[in-house]
Amino acid sequence: MEIRAPYIIVGAFVLSAIVAVFGFVYWLNNVGGIGKRQTYQLVFADPVPGLLVGAGVLFNGIRVGEVTALELVPDRPREVHATIAVAERTPVHSDTRVGLDFQGLTGVPVIALEGGDDPQAPPAREPLVAEKGAGRSMTQAARDALRRVDAVLSENAAPLHSTIDNLSTFAEGLARNTPKLDGIVAGLERMTGGGAPAPRKVVYDLHAVDDFGAQRHANLPEQLVMAEPTAIARLQTQRFLFSPDEESQGFEGAQWGDSLPVLVQARLLQSFENYDVDHAPLRADSGVEGTPRLLIDLRRFEIVQGAQPRATISLSAKIVDRNGQVKAAKLLEGSEGINSLTPSEAAAAFDRAFGSLARELVMWVASTD
Repeated sequence: MEIRAPYIIVGAFVLSAIVAVFGFVYWLNNVGGIGKRQTYQLVFADPVPGLLVGAGVLFNGIRVGEVTALELVPDRPREVHATIAVAERTPVHSDTRVGLDFQGLTGVPVIALEGGDDPQAPPAREPLVAEKGAGRSMTQAARDALRRVDAVLSENAAPLHSTIDNLSTFAEGLARNTPKLDGIVAGLERMTGGGAPAPRKVVYDLHAVDDFGAQRHANLPEQLVMAEPTAIARLQTQRFLFSPDEESQGFEGAQWGDSLPVLVQARLLQSFENYDVDHAPLRADSGVEGTPRLLIDLRRFEIVQGAQPRATISLSAKIVDRNGQVKAAKLLEGSEGINSLTPSEAAAAFDRAFGSLARELVMWVASTD
């Protein structure tokens, strides 16, 4: 009796162990996560760096199985075939997308399955073909992108260099013309009702010479025609001009009554009429043809800044006969000091300079045969 007791205990222990093993296997197959599996064949047309047997298989980010086999195809060296086993109820359909994902800081590769958009899609037909480029990691994708960028830059080095030079030239031009651009922007703001209110305009004029005194000694010669004076684009303005070319404080609202060539022509014609109204030059638009011409070129009309600012006017005059030959020519210049650099003082100085110049021009024409 004493000998049989240990055998009973040992037998009971062994029986309990067998039951426990069978129970664990049952739990593992039905509750512990293994369960029934469905296998699928996958085809990768690109390399699958780091993928190993036993790597996880994710469906929409949830682990549903693992890789059970990997193999190469001798007659198609670019392809990699993988066998996966996933839970039987995993919804792998014909529109399921297959890719490779890299998880964690070390980039452990796993196979990623993603459900399609059609819930009525039929079951998948093997093999499932992975998306193109599915095996590329972020590092490889970045490397390929940098390689393509480098190729593009190498092929277009000369045009890019030319573009950069043009941008530099454009930027320098903008820097030189910043004050003008500020003026344009300010003008646009005023047109649209924004910005600071525009300064009040004050208009100034020149006066024709009406007193020749003892200098008047002869009538004007044969009838002449005088067109509008020619001038460079800078002088086609009503603004007060400065040399160097920068506007002085206080002249924002000051302007002449007309553009400078038109104003000079009008006052010169009036000066000739005040000297000899019967033979004063006619305007070019008067309809007279075949008449000698008085040609005026306005060369300067500006305030020369410095220790003593001066109002300076300069022009050239030519008398051309009926055949287009120059009979006489003269350069004239008038300059007057400006006591204080204000629009009214500057306009007065220009008026004095113009009076001297107009008187000299009239007397020169009167003395020309």
